[in-house]
Order: sequence, then structure tokens, then C-alpha cells
Amino acid sequence: MVETFKILTISKEEIIKRCKFNPAAFELYEKYAAEGKSVIMVMGHLGNWEWAGHPFSLLCKHKLVVIYHPLTNKRFDGLMLRMRSRFGTKMTPMKTAFKDMLAHRKDLTCNVFISDQTPMPDSAYWTTFLNQDTPVFKGTEVIAKKLNLPIIYASMKKVKRGYYEMFSETLVENPAQTTDGEISELHTRRLERDINEQPQDWLWSHRRWKYKRPVDH
Repeated sequence: MVETFKILTISKEEIIKRCKFNPAAFELYEKYAAEGKSVIMVMGHLGNWEWAGHPFSLLCKHKLVVIYHPLTNKRFDGLMLRMRSRFGTKMTPMKTAFKDMLAHRKDLTCNVFISDQTPMPDSAYWTTFLNQDTPVFKGTEVIAKKLNLPIIYASMKKVKRGYYEMFSETLVENPAQTTDGEISELHTRRLERDINEQPQDWLWSHRRWKYKRPVDH
């Protein structure tokens, strides 16, 4: 947590030094920018995810828009918004995400969805994740299919204390051509693989399995 809040005082040069793009990842965003394509990024609570957006906003051509759930504590929510938007990242509440993406459809954006949050059980896509029945937000898949934006999976690996490397790969080029549940399965399996490789870097405390699978799922 101390490392996370360091972003309030850290310099641009230092954050770029501490949180570097893998060269192939940076080239991927450059390719889509050259093609004039906005993208959807999917990632989980792995590594220091709070730092991940800042080098992107400082170095990449896409405007970074992070889809988030506002906190009930307004004071703490304001602090988190200030920390997350310090270098130009835009924060958009989940309930207005699709409307906002439609309004800025002509802009070059990278819209970030955190894939391992916990939706209400009756509206979720259900799958098995880390050997547990697990609900997955349908919103990422639904919005990606409606807008047909390429989906990129992003992850962070800890190099050493306070230093990270960011990786990215295209999961789906044309979401509109996928079947129901395909996108949700793809990003869930990809995150699961990363967690199995670096379990110490995932946020195990965020109550991922607080709901039971409904009988009709």
C-alpha cells in the first residue's frame, strides 16, 4: 500500500523507470495507434496494477480510460481518483462506461476493464477459475462485441522490489465474430495462467468467491 501511494509524489521520469513496457507490448499499442484503432484492455489485480496506467498515459498515443467502481467513502474515493489520474488517465464509472465510450468513439482511446472484480451472481457469466465456481462481469464482453474493438490482455511482472515490467497481447481482433462467453473465457483463462505463475502478486484478499453459483447457471 505504501508503494501504491508513492504515485502521489513520484516524478514522471521515476515512474517510467520503475514501470517499463516490454518492447513488444509498446509496439502493439503503436500498431493500433497507427491504424487509428481504439482498443479495450483487460487486466486483473496482479502486480502493482495501480502503477500500470501511468507509463501508458505518459508514453502511448491512446487516451487511457479506466473503468472503475466508485468507493462509498467519498474522501478516499477522491484520493484514489487524484492518484490514478495524476498523469492524464481518465476514470469513468462502470455505470456510464458504455455511454462514455459511445460519446468518444471517434477518439483514440484504450478503455481498461479490471476483469477479476465480483459482479452480482444473477447477472454474471459463470465459469471455473482457480478451481472455484466464479462469476465474471459480462460488461467487458458485451461492450467489446457492440463496439467491435480489439481486446488486449495486459499483465505486470515484478522484476524486483519497486520495479515492474508490463506485457500485452491481443486476445481478440474482432469481438463481434465471437460466440457468447468466448471473450469472458479467454481473459479469465489468461489471468488464471498468470496467477498460477506468480501467485504471490495477485490480490487474494478481495473476496472473489463471496457468492455461490445460482442453480440456473
